[in-house]
Amino acid sequence: MAQARLSPERHSRPLTQWLRAVCALVLGALILAARFGPAAAQQRAAPAPSGWALCNLTSYVIEAATGRPSGKVILVRGWIRMRPGECWTAAAAPLAKGVHFLYARTSTAHRGGHLFWGGLSPLCVDPVNSFSIQNPPKCETVSLEARQFRLIRINKRESWRTNLTEPQKYTLETAKAAGLQRLLLDAGIESRGRVGAIDARQMASAIGRFRAEANLAQNASQDQLIDGLEAAAKRRSARLGLTLCNKTAGKIWSAIARRRGEGWEARGWWAIGPNACVRAIDDALLQNVYFVHATLISPQGERFLAAGGETFCTSPAKFAVIGREQCEARYYDSTIFTAISPQGLDGMRLEFVDKDFLPVGQAARHLEMPKLAESVKPLGDAPDRGRVGRTAPFVLDAPGRRNPAPTPAPAPPQTP
Repeated sequence: MAQARLSPERHSRPLTQWLRAVCALVLGALILAARFGPAAAQQRAAPAPSGWALCNLTSYVIEAATGRPSGKVILVRGWIRMRPGECWTAAAAPLAKGVHFLYARTSTAHRGGHLFWGGLSPLCVDPVNSFSIQNPPKCETVSLEARQFRLIRINKRESWRTNLTEPQKYTLETAKAAGLQRLLLDAGIESRGRVGAIDARQMASAIGRFRAEANLAQNASQDQLIDGLEAAAKRRSARLGLTLCNKTAGKIWSAIARRRGEGWEARGWWAIGPNACVRAIDDALLQNVYFVHATLISPQGERFLAAGGETFCTSPAKFAVIGREQCEARYYDSTIFTAISPQGLDGMRLEFVDKDFLPVGQAARHLEMPKLAESVKPLGDAPDRGRVGRTAPFVLDAPGRRNPAPTPAPAPPQTP
């Protein structure tokens, strides 16, 4: 079976660390085999599927979308969910020789932001729901979004295999063990160590705790355990970080700024389609003040947030800029960001609505620091916050609280 590899952009680890990680993963795989018994052995012995097989040789749960030519159109479908160490058939044999397309992303259960596997060929996807479409000329006209797919050349009609990999090298077996380790960390079941550094006994103990907490049967399969951990990690991730949601009819380009060490860092851009959300920060919000920027793209032109704020450095392309001084001298743009305050919340959800934005042609206001400090008040003191359709700059959904706030709690979360 012919093979091809796709890897995300990351730096390789030192060789000694890699060897230690592999040893730990092999031990973990042996323990898991003993715990799961014949069911796991049957899964391992399953023959590789015919047709175009996608194999997940990473420690992440991956969602993939594929494209294949059909006459004069390209058929695009997604999402194919693959557990760590799992293979799926993306197209049955006999295969059409020639160009196919692949794009993949990590599950939202994983912390650290999305990793993706892609290339330079733009095709349309539904970023939220499962889909099967003929690729249209313009994604926006049918409420889809463009993603950059990797071109895959298939030269055999019977079978073709594409491996999705990461810098740490895994087999199908060790990928399963590494995936369990990662999900235990992401779900908060195991808080010590990192992937590849949790010893087998420690991992078995963590699995046992999760089984008890989730009421999983002792004979539950390894796949059922991974599914349960992914669901737990998604629930946990929803309570952490900063989520930006677009409740307008247009596309929003967003960015954030926060303290990094002794200075400030601005980072963007996130494109948010209508009724879509992105997680700009996926860690607990430990700082008193964060800054957000949003530009609404309307048929008449760009619209900026009415709330105003302070300037940070940005770039027209994707950026991460340290420092907020002398932007133009460093060949960056000066852009207005608006302050928000978590006030003891581990996670916040900000919903941008149409009335949050100025009319086309009006520039965002620059607020002096004293005025800005006055504007950052506990959320409970702002009667318009927390409710859709009121005059607040943003609508707040606060799913997690780190400690009791000194002010009344915000209104209940709104259903998107």
